[in-house]
Amino acid sequence: MNKNNQKITIQNLILHYSDGTESLQDISLDIPAHAITVIFGPAGGGKSSLLRVLNRLNDLVDVVKLEGEVYLDDLDVLSPKTDVIALRRRVGMVFARPVVLPMSIQENITYGLEIAGIKDDQRLEDSLEKAALWEEVKDRLDDPAVTLSGGQQQRLCLARVLALEPEVILLDEPTSGLDPISTGKVEESLQALKEDYTIVLVPHSVQQAARTADYAAFFLQGKLIEYAPGNLLFTNPQDQRTQDYVEGRFG
Repeated sequence: MNKNNQKITIQNLILHYSDGTESLQDISLDIPAHAITVIFGPAGGGKSSLLRVLNRLNDLVDVVKLEGEVYLDDLDVLSPKTDVIALRRRVGMVFARPVVLPMSIQENITYGLEIAGIKDDQRLEDSLEKAALWEEVKDRLDDPAVTLSGGQQQRLCLARVLALEPEVILLDEPTSGLDPISTGKVEESLQALKEDYTIVLVPHSVQQAARTADYAAFFLQGKLIEYAPGNLLFTNPQDQRTQDYVEGRFG
């Protein structure tokens, strides 16, 4: 099912919730490896729903219809036979609001490793380095994680995901509550991380989408309106609805 450099292949994906909402309408999308693919558009467009499909978090909510195909390399993501725990090890997720564990900074990283049965002391430093946090916390690893700033907590959550060495990182508005400096640090981290990971980002603004996207997909009311390399989509959109949204005419 995997085509060329595509890490994730989505074909004819349809998603309905139990309240009658149709969140995704016939979505077909290829997500390339080692790049940042941005999913953007107005609220309620199905962006977060798509992320949750990719690592089966939608299993936890009332979905009455889920059709189509989603492949991670050659793994059938939606198959009932798929090991969901193993899938979530391969596809990590960082949410909009950082949720740190009521433990030390170090234990926030090592706790997940222990649950996964992994003993590797080097992963602590490596994951914090990749999340651009090591230099800020290396002398205070035993401090409670709640003492970190909001931006640091978000990067700690990213480090916690990275420690499990996933192949794909999903980020749902990870900088929505952060100041510009912290936002810049997270964005810089993502640019470095795409060398080793496939990144799918729901940004908190069109500006962030334009800054970060190698590829961009514009979603509107559950439909994929346009998908193209970021430098093309934001400078020369082919669909009038995309252009109107990018230029701030609605949103």
